[in-house]
Amino acid sequence: MPAPNVSFEFFPPKSLEASFRLWHCVQTLAPLDPSFVSVTYGAGGTTRKLTHEAVGTIHKTSGLNVAAHLTCVDASREETMAIADGYAEVGVTSIVALRGDPPKGAGRFTPHPDGFASSVELIEALRETGKFDIHVGAYPEKHPDAADTRADVEFLKRKIDAGATGAITQFFFEADTFFRFRDACAAAGIDAPIRPGILPIENWNGTRKFAQACGTSIPQIIHDAFDNAVRDGTTDLLATALATELCDTLLQGGVDHLHFYTLNKPELTRDVCHALGVTPKASLQNVA
Repeated sequence: MPAPNVSFEFFPPKSLEASFRLWHCVQTLAPLDPSFVSVTYGAGGTTRKLTHEAVGTIHKTSGLNVAAHLTCVDASREETMAIADGYAEVGVTSIVALRGDPPKGAGRFTPHPDGFASSVELIEALRETGKFDIHVGAYPEKHPDAADTRADVEFLKRKIDAGATGAITQFFFEADTFFRFRDACAAAGIDAPIRPGILPIENWNGTRKFAQACGTSIPQIIHDAFDNAVRDGTTDLLATALATELCDTLLQGGVDHLHFYTLNKPELTRDVCHALGVTPKASLQNVA
């Protein structure tokens, strides 16, 4: 079985130390020849400027195809499209278009008075420019704001019909979760590629909180395994084994592209990729 295509998600640095950590992450994973790397926004658009700077720097210095996250939160349509135009001007033509999370403490998403009311409206505006390849989010388990999983599939169909060329899922921990979602999408007439999002468990406590916040279920067997691994000091070994097994099952089921949420800590992702046969292609060049 051939090695899969891979892509990686980073988040923008908020300090000098974090900047070095991000660049270490890029240096570690770029040799694996990802199809693209993405850079996130913080909740409420709090890292908008930092995201723009990180995207530009990675694009300029690494030669990687960079996909910039763009959200509808706390910005007018004009401001949002100006950011998109700024990406296009520096050669970044891939966008991950999202509604975005509300600012901390704000509760539910509320559109800016002059902003996009949904990710569908944002996707339509980006499509009309003719400048971008547009990725969107997908939810194999019920989004916290959705009525049910069927509503998630229907909304993804609306985003694809609006002009998105592919989707990246929220992370999950059982391959069948993705396969059921993929089948439901196919039944709904969605034929765009859906890339599974993989989160190697670098921090067990943090992952549990993250999963609870976004509605991702963690099987009891993983809870039990990490309880034992924390006691034995083998959490990294367990995390690598679990992520590799999940990815291998996905590949056996016909998946050909894996998207890794790195949390700017690349070692586990690198080790999982190596176990799957994704090996370094070249050294990183043109470092600024």
